[in-house]
Amino acid sequence: MFPDRRMRRLLLVTIAFFFFFFLLKQHPSGGRRSFYRPIPDSPPSPAIPPNPPPPDPPGSIKHHLPPPNAHPSVPSLQPIQFFFSPWYKQSNGTLARRAAVKRAFVKSWTGYKTGAYPADELGPVTGKGKVTTALGLGAGLVEGLDTLWVMGLKEEFYEAAEEVYKMDFSFFKGRRKNEGGGDDMWRFLGGLLAGYDLSGEWGLLEKAEELGGLLLKEGMGGGREGGWLEFTRLGQLTGDKRYYDAVGRGVDALEEGQDGTGLRGMWPGVGGKGGKEVYSLGKGGGGVYGNLPKMAALLGRGRPGRFEGMWKAAMGVVEEWLLFRPMLGDEDRDEVGDRRDILLVGDVRVKGDKAEQVPEGQHLGCYAGGMFGVGGKLFGNEEYVKIGEQLARGCAWAYGAFPTGLMPEVFEVVPCEGDWRDGPCRFDEDQWRKDGSRKLNKPFKSVRDPKYMLRPEAIESLFIMFRITGNKEYQELAWEMFQSVVKATETELAFSAIGDVTVHGPTKKIDSMESYWLAETLKYFYLIFSPPDLISLDEWILSTGAHPLRRDSSGFITRGFDEPPRPKRKKNKPAVP
Repeated sequence: MFPDRRMRRLLLVTIAFFFFFFLLKQHPSGGRRSFYRPIPDSPPSPAIPPNPPPPDPPGSIKHHLPPPNAHPSVPSLQPIQFFFSPWYKQSNGTLARRAAVKRAFVKSWTGYKTGAYPADELGPVTGKGKVTTALGLGAGLVEGLDTLWVMGLKEEFYEAAEEVYKMDFSFFKGRRKNEGGGDDMWRFLGGLLAGYDLSGEWGLLEKAEELGGLLLKEGMGGGREGGWLEFTRLGQLTGDKRYYDAVGRGVDALEEGQDGTGLRGMWPGVGGKGGKEVYSLGKGGGGVYGNLPKMAALLGRGRPGRFEGMWKAAMGVVEEWLLFRPMLGDEDRDEVGDRRDILLVGDVRVKGDKAEQVPEGQHLGCYAGGMFGVGGKLFGNEEYVKIGEQLARGCAWAYGAFPTGLMPEVFEVVPCEGDWRDGPCRFDEDQWRKDGSRKLNKPFKSVRDPKYMLRPEAIESLFIMFRITGNKEYQELAWEMFQSVVKATETELAFSAIGDVTVHGPTKKIDSMESYWLAETLKYFYLIFSPPDLISLDEWILSTGAHPLRRDSSGFITRGFDEPPRPKRKKNKPAVP
């Protein structure tokens, strides 16, 4: 006997109630609905990594291609992150350090939000707002979105998101890169995408698509100025192939010209003088080298492709030409009495068929340690991981070599003679007296730019190397660095760049706190003292602006993207009668 009409109504109401209750339980955002897909507050812990395959020979520049008819899901990209035990627990000291970083961020954020917004950054000495980007719509707020989420400041995150929804990007139309719309636009777009990827807030993806569409119309994206990661992730999320097409054209052009430069395998930077080309991982070198392994990870193809080939070709040149060892004094020894096993990365200047190595260190080049580490793990080359560790320690050493405990923007050292692969060299007193500076510690020759600009590159490499190796030494180096930063840069309102790291005593503040302090530097300091499953490197990639973008293993719209372009078919000329 079938139930009567009243019973059927009661049954339908009961089913509907449990259905809506189930939907509400799926959304972690405190009652705020994401109409795209729910995102957890933190990614799951990675599985136990498999044993990696034997590494390629150091400096290998083989361009790996898939075998004919290879299945695109054959695993080959290796896990990046160290396997931390499920019982891994942070000490009370580590928790206290993380809390100290969070306090520094809250102080900086409060100073910016109350004293400078909607300007791009806060003048931490004067308290005045500064417009430093092409949009001028609050870069500090947009770039700080994902840091708010990562630090668990959810109320502040949603308040900031409401401000983002009011922003009008349309007046950017017609403003080209050379009019002030370059690198800052990609950091802006990265902040929107990371905010969405972390929280699932649909409105942030809509604003990212709005800005991305304007950048496409202006012909931006795909070149060396940036945007590879941001456009690729935006294409994955929206299904709009125009974004990855723009990146693909830029990648094609770089790949085709890689073997035809003055330093074959690398691309010349900007700013060369006297007819010389400058090849660098720092200023003028662009972020292309760091983006290559990240693109491979973001695409999640599960096999090597063109990005691996391009990156290994470039790194082979970096090994041969750019890496060097400083000639360390007797005081620079490790705990067992050996000279510190560190590396620095310099520049190469090329004019005609002559190449000259310049043993000059840049803070902007300190990301190289993390880059070698990520690429080495992804592509199964442990030699590159070791180089990454030596470079990360090299920048940490440079911090400790100055009275303020901070590394300057640009410095030059007396280098070791011979091949860096031979290990640390003996200190040569005669050479030091000839080339070194008596005003600086050994083995420094000069400090061309003594400023400290609150930059993130050195702590970025320490964070990545800790997550790759599990070695707590990197946490200790990071804490020493953080304490020096706070001591030398703190103001009543926030933290300020300083004019000279070589001074003894009080430092001169230069009233600058760029948006990357909130978006990058403090985020890396916070993450190195956080549980290792918070922004796991096997689940996320961090863009050039330190914005976490979720790695997508589906191959959605980007299938075939990491394959070399097919050769153009030549048209047969008509026969002459």
